[in-house]
Amino acid sequence: MSADSVRGRTAIVGIGGAGWGESPGRSAMELLGEAAIAAVRDAGLELKDIDGLCAATSTHAFPTLSVAEYLGIKPAFFDGTNIGGSSFEMHLLQAALALEAGICNAVLICYGSNQRTAGGRLVSMSEPQWHEAPFKPRHPVTAYALAAQRHMHEFGTTREMLADIAVAARQWANKNPSAFERGPLSREDVLNARMISDPLTTRDCCLVTDGGAACVMVRADRAKDLKQKPAYVLGVGGAHSHRSIAQMADLTRTVAAESGPRAFRMAKLKPSDCDLVMLYDAFTITTLLFLEDLGFCPKGEGGRFVQGGTIAPGGKLAVNTSGGGLSCVHPGMYGLFLIIEAVTQLRRQAGDRQLDKCDVAICHGNGGTLSSQVTALLGSEAAL
Repeated sequence: MSADSVRGRTAIVGIGGAGWGESPGRSAMELLGEAAIAAVRDAGLELKDIDGLCAATSTHAFPTLSVAEYLGIKPAFFDGTNIGGSSFEMHLLQAALALEAGICNAVLICYGSNQRTAGGRLVSMSEPQWHEAPFKPRHPVTAYALAAQRHMHEFGTTREMLADIAVAARQWANKNPSAFERGPLSREDVLNARMISDPLTTRDCCLVTDGGAACVMVRADRAKDLKQKPAYVLGVGGAHSHRSIAQMADLTRTVAAESGPRAFRMAKLKPSDCDLVMLYDAFTITTLLFLEDLGFCPKGEGGRFVQGGTIAPGGKLAVNTSGGGLSCVHPGMYGLFLIIEAVTQLRRQAGDRQLDKCDVAICHGNGGTLSSQVTALLGSEAAL
């Protein structure tokens, strides 16, 4: 099966969320299950129609086994690939291939976490890396602070530029009733917030929330007969470069520079075709790095690019219109929440934050410590 055969052959037809923010007393699996059922219903299907399953969580060793048992389904296709927060963008490609091969007919992609109410801290949930552990890094924050410091050293990026990314995210969140943190946020608020790992303050870091998310994919011919407007999968590309941040070849250059071109090539699109840009903003520095590495601005120019409201409401590039991980929701692994917002915009169901034109959306997932990068392009029928 060639890459060209994937473009537009499958579509997301159902999305669902649950417990975004704080959900005391609910387990990660309960949040996942509620989101999954909402996505299936949104598609106009029933759980018995689901014969494909993709899942990754930070709390289950065998996620598809646990999820299938909990939901009472017996999938013919299942994939538990876990490469961190970008897992779900990769699941789009795996689901598309399985659907196109006829292995299954409806794939559920799902995630849930009660990170906030179960612990409430922004800490790495994976095993320590032996050659980093003696230095006692505060992962994941330390790793991203290293990247931010290097970018500042190499390109003259400033803390004020990073702060503008957080401010733009909050301005979008203020238009989103589902966002966990709303209200005013200024550049000075970000700069004067408590320092966590220099140069990143608490406001440069993502939220710690609970939340579940899910989507349902089918083949394009079936999608047209279901109740929601399809969001077609146009292209997906992935890459990974290291496990430990100490092994990252260049702290200012991620392999989004490889995953992006692969996805654009499959989709037969380019960055300027994107109406919506959903980037994994675990930290302000990630938004900046991905804008550069995906081709929205030259390497080293990300800081200057985001100044002056460029990525805020009314700016020239719509980035993270939900409020992102910085202000909307971030329950440990965020990649599926990017997809939810993209589909919402493509359907024109985003309320006050709805873009005037949204036919092509890019969702870029990040996993580990800038380790795995997966880029997905989704489109409306007009994009086909």
